[in-house]
Amino acid sequence: MKIDHKNHTCSQNKAFIRDILHNGPAKVVFTKKDGTIREMICTLERRVLEEKDVELKNSGRRANDEVLNVYDLEKDDWRAFRIDNVHTIEACVFDG
Repeated sequence: MKIDHKNHTCSQNKAFIRDILHNGPAKVVFTKKDGTIREMICTLERRVLEEKDVELKNSGRRANDEVLNVYDLEKDDWRAFRIDNVHTIEACVFDG
């Protein structure tokens, strides 16, 4: 699903992406800071994070509405991307 940056605010897109990721794994395609395109299979689904024994921790940093922290299922680690750099998101199955 293509992310509509023209007709939705960054906060609206972040909430939309977060809702999808809370329901299970998804493939997110975005542009990295260096300009390369990255595909990431990630999630925020509590059940998956608990199964992987992932620590849900508060970094102590101030929340940034323009960035979303997610759990990368292929790297088995936390990653982040800028909401405005997301091209598409698609729910998927991860068998890793």
